[in-house]
Amino acid sequence: MRILLVGAGGVGAAATGIAARRNFFERFVVADYDVARAEQAVARVGDAQMGRAQVGDAQMGRAQVGRAQTGDARFVAARVDASSAAAVAALCREHEITHVFNAVDPRFVMPIFEGAHAAGADYLDMAMSLSHPHPDRPYELTGVKLGDDQFAAADRWQADGRLALVGMGVEPGLSDVFARYAADHLFSRIDEIGIRDGGNLVVAGYDFAPSFSIWTTIEECLNPPVIWEKDRGWYTCEPFAEPEIFDFPGGIGPVECVHVEHEEVLLIPRWIDAGRVTFKYGLGKEFIDVLKTLHKLGLDRTAPVTIGGVPVSPRDVVAGVLPDPASLGGQMTGATCAGTLVTGLNKSGMPAQVYLYHVVDNTWSMREYNAQAVVWQTAVNPVIALELLATGVWSGAGVLGPEAFDAVPFLDKLVEYGTPWALREQWPAPVPTAAA
Repeated sequence: MRILLVGAGGVGAAATGIAARRNFFERFVVADYDVARAEQAVARVGDAQMGRAQVGDAQMGRAQVGRAQTGDARFVAARVDASSAAAVAALCREHEITHVFNAVDPRFVMPIFEGAHAAGADYLDMAMSLSHPHPDRPYELTGVKLGDDQFAAADRWQADGRLALVGMGVEPGLSDVFARYAADHLFSRIDEIGIRDGGNLVVAGYDFAPSFSIWTTIEECLNPPVIWEKDRGWYTCEPFAEPEIFDFPGGIGPVECVHVEHEEVLLIPRWIDAGRVTFKYGLGKEFIDVLKTLHKLGLDRTAPVTIGGVPVSPRDVVAGVLPDPASLGGQMTGATCAGTLVTGLNKSGMPAQVYLYHVVDNTWSMREYNAQAVVWQTAVNPVIALELLATGVWSGAGVLGPEAFDAVPFLDKLVEYGTPWALREQWPAPVPTAAA
């Protein structure tokens, strides 16, 4: 396997460090518009500060200690313009790339997706092509949905025998794997699949410092959220609707969660039979108030405005004045939890509700990988997926989500990588709160 990683930001750099401790590939090209950032990610492969990797030894049943070696010849840095499909394709051909790993924000999904296809490479991303609200009834009906542009090309990818594995981060990604596992091994009937994401991360020294890309956070939180119901299909609601208190594991505790737009709602119903699918994010009142203010002032807009004769995107300005999330790990404390809440009838036909989840503590991720918890948790999942594809455990053609594959090998690899998942049987259901 020869991998082209497009994007050397927080998630891309973390993925590079994770991949350095595995042996399933022969070339790993780290590419970014800012080549210095790509070079920095490659240089960090041998950084002793990355700590120790705990790699599960399936044969011996114990953990082994590994360390990325300085000067790993598998890794090279390159420059690429992610907005150009031709540039992506050319870089693929130059390095004989077999798999393109997209680690940039979703504005660039389609040119990278098309560039990979043009070069005859398979493709993997962690966020799907952008949505566009319904022009007249945005909080009732869907317009262009997340991933629609990619799924429109599914027949072409299928006919060419190429795989585009879409939404393979943590959410979407691991959350979808959890849904697949629940459908195959825990439930005979699924009434609802609800993704619930929350944490208790605090960044010292900042009044407001998002732990993930603010550009992407604005996109998913202020767009009309999508809900799936079997007898209704996809429909939308107001942002931050139907708040509920969800008690997260891992010492995080109760967090108010609200509807936001997310890919799982568009992916899961394509492969899993469920009565309802939702995504709710534990944002907290302060974060929601900031997002509402940005929207009220028009600072969430992506269309440029002209200031002093220079076109500037308001959202890019917001992103530019906030700290880089990847740089915050040293000041961050707490943990983040990603999980999938499934309600229905278990294999014995009895009512059941199970929360399958994955917690990453920032102290652990910084000590072991020198990466803050949110970006590390996002980055580990596509690396695992690439390993499963490299070894032939996962295979396919067309545009497929994580739900299209067997969940067990993936979850076994997650444990092998030293970061186990868990499940919690729970009743009663989360308690709704009064609407904000």
